[in-house]
Amino acid sequence: MPGPISIGIQDYAQLIENNCFYVDKTSFIKSWWDNQDAVTLITRPRRFGKTLTMSMLDYFFSNRYEGKGELFQGLNIWKEEKFRKLQGTYPVIFVTFAGVKGRTYEDAVKGIKLQIVRLFSSYPCLKDLERFDENEKISLTSIREDMDDVHAEYSLNILSALLEKYYGKKVLIFLDEYDTPIQEAYLHEYWNEMASFIRTMFNNTFKTNPSMERAIMTGITRVSKESIFSDLNNLEVVTTSSNKYETDFGFTEEEVFNAVDELGYAPETKQDIKKWYDGFTFGSYTDIYNPWSIIHFLEKGILEAYWANTSENGLVGHLIQKSDKNIKEAFEKLLNGGTVETKLDEQIVYDQLDTNQESIWSLLLASGYLRINKITGDIRQEELTYSLILTNYEVSRMFYKMIRGWFNQDSSFHEFVSAMFQGDTRAMNHYMNKVALNTFSYFDVGSKPSEEEPEKFYHGFVLGLLVDRVKDYTLKSNRESGFGRYDVVLEPKDKNNKAVIMEFKVYDKDYDKENNLSDTADHALRQIEKQRYSADLISKGVSEKNILKYGFAFKGKKCLIKMGISS
Repeated sequence: MPGPISIGIQDYAQLIENNCFYVDKTSFIKSWWDNQDAVTLITRPRRFGKTLTMSMLDYFFSNRYEGKGELFQGLNIWKEEKFRKLQGTYPVIFVTFAGVKGRTYEDAVKGIKLQIVRLFSSYPCLKDLERFDENEKISLTSIREDMDDVHAEYSLNILSALLEKYYGKKVLIFLDEYDTPIQEAYLHEYWNEMASFIRTMFNNTFKTNPSMERAIMTGITRVSKESIFSDLNNLEVVTTSSNKYETDFGFTEEEVFNAVDELGYAPETKQDIKKWYDGFTFGSYTDIYNPWSIIHFLEKGILEAYWANTSENGLVGHLIQKSDKNIKEAFEKLLNGGTVETKLDEQIVYDQLDTNQESIWSLLLASGYLRINKITGDIRQEELTYSLILTNYEVSRMFYKMIRGWFNQDSSFHEFVSAMFQGDTRAMNHYMNKVALNTFSYFDVGSKPSEEEPEKFYHGFVLGLLVDRVKDYTLKSNRESGFGRYDVVLEPKDKNNKAVIMEFKVYDKDYDKENNLSDTADHALRQIEKQRYSADLISKGVSEKNILKYGFAFKGKKCLIKMGISS
């Protein structure tokens, strides 16, 4: 039987010493060491065991844990005498940027400096000042929380040199969650300053560092070479599309199903787990599961959105909220089980996320929220198109919950929807204008777009409708019906329930039949009738009298809604 299921422990020794449930990933040590790459960057979605793996490497190689071979006995790496002799033989620098989440550049760099000061303090050997010359002593005393940025940028280079001198051996460097400060810098708009700082630090640490033997960095994304890796020509990048280390992060289906059997779950449980948590592909290996959700399920026995509901979705929410109407339309398709066709570039250019749709889809793929369903095109011409879908049921639940949360902040939205099904246009107008004022800011793009192009708001609004009525309705937008295209239709899953057709129009002062918002709303209603938007609903058995038709007229943040009369 597996040991006790422990949630959230990322310290390798703590797991092993307490005989906790652990899927043996120690073969990664052999694979990485035998590859002999100078600097390896490995990207995987969050909560996929990156930090635990780096902790495992630290306990295996660091001379602080010399003689701690019992932590690896019985595991794959301990089967080879060559690697048993390697345990505990290197000075190791192990640092994480996972907690560096400052809202300003100054706060973020302060967080990095604090990590560095703590790192230096963790080496008792550095207190043996007699082993160092005057310049080295000066370097040591310069590492303080109030050090300037230049000293911080050189700090890991300095530490490497001091450890090499003391131990007579070059160091291994393990940097976990290297891209957390980069993501925070994008979110809080100090990208350029942070990119410059990180670029210089990485150059000093991983390129111009004669005291480094080898290094590993982990993160969620592969930040573009031009942004922070421009000086590193010794970098081996391993993304989710690479065949290297394809089963070393995350659980394979075999590993998951073995655990399910050992813990005595019913055989049919496997298919439920597969629906909820399968869907990740690394390299050529499909059917990878995220460990966070699997461990929670094994411990609780309840199917829930564990991985997707952790508190680290801020970047995803930001991208959807602030994206243009094309991205929001694409999310409508994804949430309805559809696909998105796009080009991809695994190098994430953060300062292009606001303008480059391919960068957004690439980031969502790298982060684990999307998976590749199909690839078409000519690989020789590097003209490939990727068909993307939501990774699994857990991820779709996350997006529903995220979008619903935006609208739950104000009860007006739900009151509006109730009024809409009751045909109460007076209440609809009252609530809609409150909704518009309160939610325009969620979906603005560019310079005052909600004042200039309110139709962009409607795509965010439609996402709210989609998640609010998903149990009883199928939402369709910009689809063909009769002789034209409607804006939004809520099609009931039970044909005896009411259906809704909504046509959105923006007031056009140059249109000769529109003198005010009322004329614009009438224009929308005429289009519903002229284009016979109800034809598809009627053909599916929905009664004409149960089809509610609404014309929406926008002018700036003002909205007027009129209801059409059924035939």
